[in-house]
Amino acid sequence: MAAAIHPAQQDLAFKVVPPWVAPDTASLLQVSRGEIPFSSSATSKVFLPAGALFARITTATYTPHQTYSSVQVGPEVHVELKSDLLFIDHSCQPSLEFDMARFEVRVVKDRPLREGDKLSFFYPSTEWKMAQPFDCRCDAPKGMCLKRIEGAEGLDDTVLSRYWLNEHINELLAVRRMEKG
Repeated sequence: MAAAIHPAQQDLAFKVVPPWVAPDTASLLQVSRGEIPFSSSATSKVFLPAGALFARITTATYTPHQTYSSVQVGPEVHVELKSDLLFIDHSCQPSLEFDMARFEVRVVKDRPLREGDKLSFFYPSTEWKMAQPFDCRCDAPKGMCLKRIEGAEGLDDTVLSRYWLNEHINELLAVRRMEKG
């Protein structure tokens, strides 16, 4: 029996440029490759005002299975970024938002992005359940770091209300609220 295809998956072919077309991230970010697993990061090479477009996601490819590196674009749909955007870390006080409905990365709305700033986004803004939950080591001020990142499913609505969330996460939260009554 074939699995039902979510509308986000059906539209994916129209939003994604073929993988041989690489976005020009070299002018936007500097990747620092760590010596131990999961320690690589990226910093900004540009100044952009709050809310500005940082990059379009043009090289993403559909993946049939969620992985530690995939990004959720719908309730059961994931993509691999296939670019240096992969090195943008999680933070509980992110500098960027990954808008997976528009396949865009934007500067957060509450402050500008400066050259040299660490590039980060709030992983639960795209992920309902993390393939690999982890202990957070972000540089958010005391009391703001969530300590353990497992996805939006495990977070209280009051915590999530502090963040910009993708449409599919808001849809899953609405289902959760209805199920709780």
